Amino acid sequence: MTSISSDEFDRLLRSFEHQSSHLEARDSYGTSVELPYMAKWLAGESDDLAWLDDWCAILRQHVAAGRTARRARIVSEPLSDYQRWSYSIAHPMVDAGEDIRWVPRRLVSSIGIPGNDFYLFDDHLVVFLIYSGNGLNAAYETSTDPADIELCRSAFAAVWKVAVPHHGYQPA
Repeated sequence: MTSISSDEFDRLLRSFEHQSSHLEARDSYGTSVELPYMAKWLAGESDDLAWLDDWCAILRQHVAAGRTARRARIVSEPLSDYQRWSYSIAHPMVDAGEDIRWVPRRLVSSIGIPGNDFYLFDDHLVVFLIYSGNGLNAAYETSTDPADIELCRSAFAAVWKVAVPHHGYQPA
């Protein structure tokens, strides 16, 4: 595996050719970008979600070019505060073209999934997202190993099969 920088990862998010598949399996994250907005949400303060505008613009560009962005979120129920907040802010991304789906953790008990969240780009590059215990991103590790690609491809396909589209999911 090869480590890449956050800038290199950002380039991959913008430049895939056909499809991006993102599997999330943690109940909480602590990204430096998101934490202030989640804190506002927890305090009951409003958020215009303008901080999502750049990501939504990228998603619209992908859709306009015929590319697909999919995200499956494996979640414990009832949802953690992070996942409740994440659900509440997903609509701009869904409206921009990202297919976000929710998967109650109880539905994936017999599905073999990698030990880390990942992005699979065009079925030929996987980026494992390595997080520290507090949910902060610690590293990005890439692989083109066929075994890693197949593990991620098959795991995502199995999870996607039981996933509920964002607009149909009712948080528990």
